[in-house]
Amino acid sequence: MSDAPIPMESSVMVDDPATLPLLACGDIEILGRMPWSSNGTYLVRVSEGDEHTQAIYKPERGERPLWDFPAGLWRREVATYELGTALGWPVVPPTVIRYDAPLGVGSLQFFVQAHFEEHYFTFHEETRHHQRLRQICLLDLVANNTDRKSGHVLLGMDGLAWAIDNGLCLHEEFKIRTVIWDFGGEPIDGSLATSIAGLLDRGLPTIFDDLLDADEREATLDRARMVLAGAE
Repeated sequence: MSDAPIPMESSVMVDDPATLPLLACGDIEILGRMPWSSNGTYLVRVSEGDEHTQAIYKPERGERPLWDFPAGLWRREVATYELGTALGWPVVPPTVIRYDAPLGVGSLQFFVQAHFEEHYFTFHEETRHHQRLRQICLLDLVANNTDRKSGHVLLGMDGLAWAIDNGLCLHEEFKIRTVIWDFGGEPIDGSLATSIAGLLDRGLPTIFDDLLDADEREATLDRARMVLAGAE
């Protein structure tokens, strides 16, 4: 495996109905290790029949132990995607669990083709991105993101902002760490508050039972209540 750049290619789009099934069931081929990652992070090709895409694979085996997070950060990658989906904010690329991956269990996330020279601080002042960035900001508050760096917000080739690297989320102790402070003091948009209220009415998706412990799940709902209270 090499760290050399690899051309980006995919037969499906990020929002294609075929994308999640392909990630969940397709054959996985490791293409190379991603540079500058503190944990083992791999670019892979996922294929099934005529469909194929690239994805980011984060196996539990490649994680460095942390004193404040248990092993299995891939669970939090998946849970943050599921949380964003449950809120109706598709700002995290599709992310699934793969138990049968080449290096063992881990998360598999659709590889967003992006302008990799761009990051949060290069485009956050453009008003066309603000609603989506507000969604990322609120998602990070509810998910308790402790590692929202500027480079963890991509500007996709589709012109949309995407939130990646969500493994350090959903701890039961509140300890948000983020670069997104530009919307502080603003009232929360009514449609965003409605999305949070809907999550609280429905509860967390059942997959959370397999991804987080009971205290972490309750803390997630508590943070959602806190954010919603701030919108009133």
